[in-house]
Amino acid sequence: MRPGKVEETPYARAGGRLPGDPVPDPGLGDEPVPVRARRRPGPRALARALPALLVVCGVLYGLLAPDDFTAVPFFTAAPLVAAPLSSLRTTVLTGLASLAAAYAVHTDAGVHPAVGTLTDVVTVATVALLAVAINRVVRRGDRRLASAREIAEAAQRAVLPEPDERIGGYEIAACYEAARQDAFIGGDLYAVQDSPYGVRLVVGDVRGKGMGAVAAVAVVIGAFREAAEQEATLEAVAERLERALAREGTRRDGIDAFEGFTTAVLAELPHGDGVVRIVNRGHPPPLLLHADGTLRTLAPAEPALPLGMGDLGLWPDRATETAFPSGATLLLHTDGLSEARDAHGRFYEPERRLAGRTFPGPAALVGRLAEEVRRHSGGGMTDDMALLAVRRP
Repeated sequence: MRPGKVEETPYARAGGRLPGDPVPDPGLGDEPVPVRARRRPGPRALARALPALLVVCGVLYGLLAPDDFTAVPFFTAAPLVAAPLSSLRTTVLTGLASLAAAYAVHTDAGVHPAVGTLTDVVTVATVALLAVAINRVVRRGDRRLASAREIAEAAQRAVLPEPDERIGGYEIAACYEAARQDAFIGGDLYAVQDSPYGVRLVVGDVRGKGMGAVAAVAVVIGAFREAAEQEATLEAVAERLERALAREGTRRDGIDAFEGFTTAVLAELPHGDGVVRIVNRGHPPPLLLHADGTLRTLAPAEPALPLGMGDLGLWPDRATETAFPSGATLLLHTDGLSEARDAHGRFYEPERRLAGRTFPGPAALVGRLAEEVRRHSGGGMTDDMALLAVRRP
């Protein structure tokens, strides 16, 4: 769809809701009304109750089964199940309960325990001690994992800090969704910087994965923040990013030294002008969602190479200017949004999904998009996703 042309779709006329989407509450935009549902016990809660259930089953089995049958497997399983899921105190109490139950079901009052009973009790006691040792190892690993997660969160806040809710008079919201569940940051990036020339933004996607991509993200964001303050035009900011990535490429080894690049879209919101200027370097085009739900795709007039590929040819950057009226929201995103697939291989299409819809603010927009993409992909995203939304009040 060309800039300035509104695509008329059935979703735009029908309010943009898909089959199965909740009906919005009047006056609250497209946000569903929260419904208080009865919480059901989760798998982890049921697993924590399993040790007590095993002890009870062992007692019943020991009392009802013939004498040749033993309930020791129930009593040994109980502390082993509690060890990785419960605290040290709960594991110890489970072991003691199993030990007492094993002794009780094998011993009659006033009668000395038989050799088989002693063997069973010693077996349960040994397993209970082993469960305590397992609990200590698991808890130590949990503490190390928690420390690593804290370090990862600190690194994310340092490289991709959460922008303020209001910058230069504009409402801002950002969202980052890593494809890997245990990852906090990847190759996608965003940044917002207020400058003498207006509020400037960048959203990009670095080629590659791992720490090399994270290092390139840090280079791009650092260069952007410096250039946004110093350069008078958005085109000059893009050139500074190009040079920064070229310098970074000389310090990298392997294929990244020759094929490293970053797709990016830069935007500039001059103070009080009511326009947005955009430079697109091979990135998915931004979306402009008007207050009435009208959607425009701000595609570049001419395609351009991603940042870091200047050796293949030099084309001067040209910023395109578009009206940015009051109440409109500008959405910049990476291809993790537009290339999210469902179980049947169908892409999530943000233009089709957003046409005709309204949101109370940028935070509601990015939050709802992230939720829909997770639901669309079944929680199995294959690529990172960065969202940056800006609304002009």
